[in-house]
Amino acid sequence: MNNENKISHVSYQDYPKEAVVLGNLSVKFMKQSRFVPLYLKEDTLGIAMAEPGDIGATEALKFAYGLNIETSEGKPEDIAEAIERLYGAGRQSIETIIQEADKNIYADLGESGAVGGEADIAHLRDLASEAPIIRLVNRLILHAVELRASDIHFEPFENEFKVRYRIDGVLHEAESPPSRLQAAIISRVKIMSKLDIAERRLPQDGRIKLRVADKETDFRVSTVPTIFGESLVMRILDRENLVLDLEKLGFPPDMLSRYNELIAQPYGMILVTGPTGSGKTSTLYTTLAKINSSENKIITLEDPVEYQMRGVNQIQVNPKIGLTFAGGLRSIVRQDPDIILVGEIRDRETAEIAVQSALTGHLLFSTLHTNDAAGAITRLLDMGVEHFLLSSTLLGILAQRLVRVICPHCKTQIMPDEKLLRSMNLQAGEAESISFFAGTGCEECRSTGFRGRMGIFEYLPVDADIRKEINEKSGTETIRTAAIRKGLVTLRQDGWRKVREGVTTIPEVLRVTLEM
Repeated sequence: MNNENKISHVSYQDYPKEAVVLGNLSVKFMKQSRFVPLYLKEDTLGIAMAEPGDIGATEALKFAYGLNIETSEGKPEDIAEAIERLYGAGRQSIETIIQEADKNIYADLGESGAVGGEADIAHLRDLASEAPIIRLVNRLILHAVELRASDIHFEPFENEFKVRYRIDGVLHEAESPPSRLQAAIISRVKIMSKLDIAERRLPQDGRIKLRVADKETDFRVSTVPTIFGESLVMRILDRENLVLDLEKLGFPPDMLSRYNELIAQPYGMILVTGPTGSGKTSTLYTTLAKINSSENKIITLEDPVEYQMRGVNQIQVNPKIGLTFAGGLRSIVRQDPDIILVGEIRDRETAEIAVQSALTGHLLFSTLHTNDAAGAITRLLDMGVEHFLLSSTLLGILAQRLVRVICPHCKTQIMPDEKLLRSMNLQAGEAESISFFAGTGCEECRSTGFRGRMGIFEYLPVDADIRKEINEKSGTETIRTAAIRKGLVTLRQDGWRKVREGVTTIPEVLRVTLEM
């Protein structure tokens, strides 16, 4: 071996993320000789060894594969961990694990794969506890976390059982198991989240805390019955992905300074609006993190509590035992809080108590499902909130959406077609002075051209003119026109700003915003 004189040391972060594929390489041999492949370049194989002087192992590799061997020295514990991570059972392909589980279940259930009746519940529990099913569910979860997915969808259909991951707000199909594994997989997740596997006719909700990829991750589990079996969704609540920085969320500097002034007010009501999955929770948690201090008592009422925040009293809504948003909010006010977060205003009772709380010296944050900022005002008026109370308590409304960010690894300058430019009220001539970008697709972004998401925002401060419109019970369009006259930047305009900055693309902005 020629490389003994220039042995380098390798640290754990230098080990590959994916296994170096070599035909017939035995994991047992790697463990015995305490080495792991680092790279394969043309006719050279790089390995990390606990004992670089072990000529027997390097000569065996050279003879078996006809390659030159470059040796680096690694810590024995790092090598053992890398072998397990890259070549252990947990790293089998999903396809291999599915085949193994399918063979196992096929033998137990027969070709139909049917499970039903009370007598079969114990048998189903046994199937869900079989090693191949456990390994399959674990691998699907690990794969979702590695891909930065926010949700895993297990969906039964007439002739297939689909597994899909939501990545950056868009669903992508994963390797789907055969239909006969459906009952065992769903039961396995239900057992993990301490749900009743015998109950398949009613929706259920649960939580799981798992250590995935060396970090604690929470999962929120929801099941609903469909005509072809139970549909199950796992929401991945990764605390490390929670960005507690308003600027990193995508706030433009001018809007950020005005929003910071707004949240520094001693009392009043601040609303964040947008559909499910538009990042409202992240914005509110980031806001609370910014104003959280030893001088302020903060109480939240959430359904469910997604992330735990230090120094904040968080309450989980539970309608089954009578703990609703309205009932919880009544009790919160008696706890002497300075700042209150109500997860969502869903009905007249909650809206009225929220307004009363803001009137009596509390700073209250909440969310509404409306398309834009102006729509939140008419929604509250429609719920029955008195216009004079709303005009005296409402401080400001923030509407938001999430757009996918162009992948930095495959970002390329492009020129959009004229139809897209016209949709942004832009003529072809004007576009020549603007640099447009898009992702061509690469390994880092799984060929989507996008990696990560950022917020686009519409901020409506409630000033004297808007209060006048509220008192006159004006409609959404009238309020919106008054706000635009005073300089309101709409969601689409903020999205267009991010297109010009090279952050996202025109189709992304069009996908999440309405034409106004």
